[in-house]
Amino acid sequence: MLCCSDFGARKAQMFSIFQQWTLLALESQEVIMLRAARLARGDAKAKTEARRMVFEKVAAAEQAMAALMTGGSPEAVVKAYRRRVRANARRLAKG
Repeated sequence: MLCCSDFGARKAQMFSIFQQWTLLALESQEVIMLRAARLARGDAKAKTEARRMVFEKVAAAEQAMAALMTGGSPEAVVKAYRRRVRANARRLAKG
């Protein structure tokens, strides 16, 4: 039987997971906007960015799958994705 403190801890953990997924979605929107603007230019940087985007997505999916298959938590996967998304946002914002 669950006691009240267990329920409160589980509720807090659920909120934390939801919050991390929400932040990932919001941060990703910024990167999508910045990448779309860069790709719309159609110059050499756009071509490089398109290649980079594809390679990053494949690598991120492989790493997420490996992490989960070896006992990693979904929270750790989301944390890693958020770190990459923020790095891309900083890089793309610089121009």
